Amino acid sequence: MTLMVKEIQAKTILSVSKVYPYVINPYTGCQHACSYCYARFMKRVTGHKEPWGEFVDVKINAADLLRVEIHKKKRGRVWVSGVCDPYQPLEAKYKLTRQCLEILARNNWPVIIQTRSSLVLRDIEIIKDARDFEVGLSVTTADERIRKLFEPHAPPISDRIKTLDELHRAGVRTYAMIAPVLPGAEGLAELLKGKIDYVLIDRMNYHYADWVYRKYGLEDKLTDDFFDRTRQGLASL
Repeated sequence: MTLMVKEIQAKTILSVSKVYPYVINPYTGCQHACSYCYARFMKRVTGHKEPWGEFVDVKINAADLLRVEIHKKKRGRVWVSGVCDPYQPLEAKYKLTRQCLEILARNNWPVIIQTRSSLVLRDIEIIKDARDFEVGLSVTTADERIRKLFEPHAPPISDRIKTLDELHRAGVRTYAMIAPVLPGAEGLAELLKGKIDYVLIDRMNYHYADWVYRKYGLEDKLTDDFFDRTRQGLASL
């Protein structure tokens, strides 16, 4: 897979969100390229011609913008991130997420991090020392074979579970985001037990990945019955 990386100067970084008061997206685009990702709609906004997952715009002035904007806006919880993974592989080089977290922690802003990557552990000292930070890992199935069908470029499930465990044992408030509920998600209860403070479960009725279900004969896992049974099984978390 060819990746088109472009360094850009963003106009703003601390944006209003419909999920939390604010969201920070240090990147436009995501290397994980998950087949079902709702953020594919971004192409209509940005005008990228490359397939989803094959472009990333790097907002190299993200930290500079945040240092200014954080003093102009009312304090509120910040989601990192909404339409990209803040710890996608390029973060290891650019450290934009880390820089933003340092600023948010220094100013005592509450933060909720959402990622699929164990790279978040690089910043564990910032996270655990902050006043009100929590970290969630998106974990959509317990079956690595299913993960490879729907999320071939994302980190293995075992890495995500280990990351949650290490964060939780370090005293960080943790959660699992099970969205969408992929085939094999019914096995997550056992894997996640004792490693999270809460779980978010969302069916996510986007149809980008319907072709994957059809190709591999998994249509029965798109039914109301499968979702309801799986949700009930995970409710104990």
